Amino acid sequence: MSDKLEFTGERFLPGASGEIWYEHWHRYHFAAELVAGREVLDVACGAGYGSALLARQAQRVVGADISADTIDHARAVYAAVPNLEFRQADCAALPFADASFDAVVSFETIEHIAAQEKFLDEVRRVLRPEGLFLLSSPNKLEYSDRRGCSNEYHVRELYRDELAALLAARFPHLRWFGQRMSFFSVVWPEDAAARGELFEVSEASATEVSPGHARPLYFIVAASRSAETIGGVVPRLSVLADRNEWVYADYAQAFANQKIQLERGNTLDGVVAEWQEHSREAVRQRDALQAARAAQAAEYAAERAGLARQIDAQQHEIERRASLRWWLALPWRRIRAALKRAPPLA
Repeated sequence: MSDKLEFTGERFLPGASGEIWYEHWHRYHFAAELVAGREVLDVACGAGYGSALLARQAQRVVGADISADTIDHARAVYAAVPNLEFRQADCAALPFADASFDAVVSFETIEHIAAQEKFLDEVRRVLRPEGLFLLSSPNKLEYSDRRGCSNEYHVRELYRDELAALLAARFPHLRWFGQRMSFFSVVWPEDAAARGELFEVSEASATEVSPGHARPLYFIVAASRSAETIGGVVPRLSVLADRNEWVYADYAQAFANQKIQLERGNTLDGVVAEWQEHSREAVRQRDALQAARAAQAAEYAAERAGLARQIDAQQHEIERRASLRWWLALPWRRIRAALKRAPPLA
């Protein structure tokens, strides 16, 4: 990915990985054969990678995008491609003369703008009467409704009937294709294929076969004012295979990370259990200390109460002895005590 352009999610840039890589590259590879030998306009061309791919088979390609920075980037990267040029342009006000192109390609554009009718009017205007228009658009039912997805860069997504109505008003002849990322087991001949097939099964009912793929995430539509032009768009099956198998590598990494997290979780569970036991032991020691402290406090209180009683008795004795009556009686107490100690008379 170029250092000059940052991948924000609004437009695909070469170097971005994941599903978006499969989706965008496959569309341009699919379109390349259909525009071979034609003069082509690639509307909302972004970084220009798709325009450059089309230029390998097309007679001439013009990439147009509203972003000046993106156009400058594309011009710099693909300056050596002789039949390729780039123009800054608003898709709802294309700066080209009427009937300038044999084909217009515009992938993942219509959902990003509010002026959808004006955009399609401009495409029709710059196309020659027998020209071919190729566009892609998210299938709102699958892309947003069923997945609970909300793309912040999408202004207005379309259901199939809405897209069909917009196109049919300008291009009476349409050929529909569906696109979706999925898992496939591919069987192919070493010789050139004589025919192709696509069918669906599920793990729960592997013997029940459904033809085709019932849930396109994106629509790819070939449109034209010419029935002959659309007749030349063969309803073919196209499969893009990833030589590096990114999906499997990503899943392998995800599983490895999950295993690491599980092991860390088990380790943390052991640490938590150990600290919980430490905590319980600390609670037991605290309770024992509190009980000992309470016993000591009770013993101290009892001793203090006993001392208080002794002090009260002493105080009472002091007060008694301090009275006059006690002192007057003291000589008689001493005489009685002496008599008790004297020996008896013979």
